[in-house]
Amino acid sequence: MKIKNITTQIEYIPLKTPFITALREVKNVEFVRVKVQCDNGFIALGEAPATMAITGEDLEIITNSINSIKNKIISCSPQDALTILHNSKIGSSAKAAVDMALISLLAQDEKKELHEYLGAKEKVEIKTDITISLNPTETMLEDAKEAYQNGHDILKIKLGSDINHAIQSTKKLSLELPKAKLLIDANQAWSLKDTLIYLNAIKDIKIELLEQPVNAKDIASLKTITQSTKIPLLADEAAFSLEDVKKIVQTKSADMINIKLMKCGGLSKAVEILEYAREKGVKCMLGSMLEGPVSIDVAYALAQAYMDVIEYVDLDSPLLYKDV
Repeated sequence: MKIKNITTQIEYIPLKTPFITALREVKNVEFVRVKVQCDNGFIALGEAPATMAITGEDLEIITNSINSIKNKIISCSPQDALTILHNSKIGSSAKAAVDMALISLLAQDEKKELHEYLGAKEKVEIKTDITISLNPTETMLEDAKEAYQNGHDILKIKLGSDINHAIQSTKKLSLELPKAKLLIDANQAWSLKDTLIYLNAIKDIKIELLEQPVNAKDIASLKTITQSTKIPLLADEAAFSLEDVKKIVQTKSADMINIKLMKCGGLSKAVEILEYAREKGVKCMLGSMLEGPVSIDVAYALAQAYMDVIEYVDLDSPLLYKDV
């Protein structure tokens, strides 16, 4: 089986409401879809969203990156193409799109569903959280109540740099939705001082975890926070690669790791991180950016194989798509 052709196209899916975090506001899911065709008739897809604020890649960069690697892997086997891909210098999201297509081709070659190829013995039902975007407290409460009434009891709460708003919103959500599981995500918006103020203010409130409160490069502060609270600390933007994850785990700078295909470079690299986390007994979140349906389906297949490691699943993009 040799790769015969690779094409890309840009896709847009409107959202029901704007997706707002401390880092960005998005009204549409925008992504590049790559199609890889082989000489035996096999076809596989991959996708990469534009996440300039996180991976430094927009639609043009992703498309150009895939085009730059295309001629190097056409006529190669998918396995050889994977080696060339991960030795290249293109961005992690572009790598992820091509990687998931290549892995899907290998699964087809073994006549296996993707989740089986990745090691899952059976398909199990997996529950994702749903994101509550950063807004005034009352708006966030209305959105959270609607989500909860629709059966979503794991709520990923996006908070911003205003620590008083963060405290007020957390208290209000906890009071009004006592049975909901709250995952608090500050997206690097806080200082060490503000994080400790927040943790002290909500010490009597049960939250499931606190995700990446400080700047990704400030591992020292992340470690200080981890040592200052019993609330699990989840590293996200601080943990792109396996090397990043090893550093965080070895220094005990966070309790958990958020793995995203777009950060690490695809299924191949996510598996390496998950195997390391399994070996070290570290629990993970399998997260996502705002992604298209193909990359979300691929991530769900991966989750099937690592449910002993993955404690939380954050693959809610399809829940946020506007019905068209």
